[in-house]
Amino acid sequence: MKNYKYIIGLLLLSITIFSCDVDNSLEEISKEAEEKVELNINGLDFSKYVAVGASFTAGFTDNALFIAAQENSFPNILAKKFGTENFKQPLMNDNIGGLTLNGSVIQGPRLYFDGKGPATLDATPTTELTKILTGGFNNYGIPGAKSFHFAVPGYGNISGVPTGLANAYFVRMASSADASVIGDAMAQKPTFFTLSEIGGNDVLGYALAGGDDKIDQITPTATFKLSFESLVKTLTENNVKGVIANVPYITSLAHFTTVSYNPVPLDEATVTAANNAYKTYNDGIKQAFQVLVARGEISKEKGDAEVIKRTIKFTVGQNAVVILDEDLIDLTGINSALTNMRQTTSDDLLVLSSSSLIGTLADPNNPLSVNGVGVALADKWVITPEEQTAIKTATDSYNSTIKNVADTNNNVALVDFKSVLEEASTKGITFDKYTMTTSLVTGGLISLDGVHLTARGYALMANKILEAIDNKFGSNFTKATGGLVKAADYPTNYSSSLR
Repeated sequence: MKNYKYIIGLLLLSITIFSCDVDNSLEEISKEAEEKVELNINGLDFSKYVAVGASFTAGFTDNALFIAAQENSFPNILAKKFGTENFKQPLMNDNIGGLTLNGSVIQGPRLYFDGKGPATLDATPTTELTKILTGGFNNYGIPGAKSFHFAVPGYGNISGVPTGLANAYFVRMASSADASVIGDAMAQKPTFFTLSEIGGNDVLGYALAGGDDKIDQITPTATFKLSFESLVKTLTENNVKGVIANVPYITSLAHFTTVSYNPVPLDEATVTAANNAYKTYNDGIKQAFQVLVARGEISKEKGDAEVIKRTIKFTVGQNAVVILDEDLIDLTGINSALTNMRQTTSDDLLVLSSSSLIGTLADPNNPLSVNGVGVALADKWVITPEEQTAIKTATDSYNSTIKNVADTNNNVALVDFKSVLEEASTKGITFDKYTMTTSLVTGGLISLDGVHLTARGYALMANKILEAIDNKFGSNFTKATGGLVKAADYPTNYSSSLR
């Protein structure tokens, strides 16, 4: 069988990535100039605005960090609206993205749209990790950082990068080998701050690993609570004001919703061969549950339901993939050949990267070893309902902590990014003349990696923060002339020629 690289549906698109920018409305007849409304910041001090956060704060997009993306990061956008002078960011060397360590590539270049789907830029990163930047910064967005990483000394020690004990992006900007992110941020003596997407990576790593806790684990809620409360307490010292944000349900992102649960097209001959291959396995499943029912370990109704759930069957047309599910009842004690296999349902979420695996051969010399058909997909390729529940439970707990901090601290405003993503993923969210969704490529909000935002998405994020500032501190960004960001000023994609 062929490699269904673009099983995600992008081959069916007859539109380009620019389609979401089309405006078919007629220009409105000129109206009399509206009265100019002056900006009133109501005593807020933005002279030393410092942003602390993870990849969204950094401006990460299309699976990389690069100059154009950093310039369109929401903190840089906000700095312009705040009138903050000399807002300094740890800029990369180029618009290729990626990192090298002693000349070896440790983070690849950015993605671009090749007319069919996301593709990796054919270029070599030039940002070398050993060339440390000096001086303080305003943007302490550290891609990949979890809540408990921000206060860890040595998180920017280059010697810890190969072992995962340090963060390559913080290495570039850390004031010393034993510095912490929050320590360096506070050394800038901020007069206003944003603390955003703290908690996102605490569940995202687990989700990107398909819920495989041997690859990454969800941060315990108690650890998050202690870390987050400490960060806010530190940032609000000396009555400094700022904005904090809650955590969206990340499983609504395109990375987890683009690949269908039934992405495998099969013809009649292949269906016959596959069903014959699984006959012995299916008979074994039925017999095993008959044994469990006879032992009184489960009811007949439960046993019948489990047999249906675990029977592997293909039909002509689109088919669900075969996966390993560690939460299934272990039958190996009855029959060692009965691994925990089942086919996906609409309740499962296949990660975006699975699209390049499904339909390929696990063994090039064995035509029956089709990944997702003859060979079950491992845990890391799919987020099961049980794993989704674990992500949601942790997210809800994180957000409870964040809300409590906002409710009990007069110096912080809360921006509700959870509701923003929920709106975008269901009916679409309006931003000026555009309706933005979480669809990959065409939605306008989510970049080509399926997780991070486009520049226009970060602009929307900036506006939501400005609205939160108005609501909490009595400023008028939402009403002042030019107080908010315009969607059309920010792109939804970057050309492959941008280097």
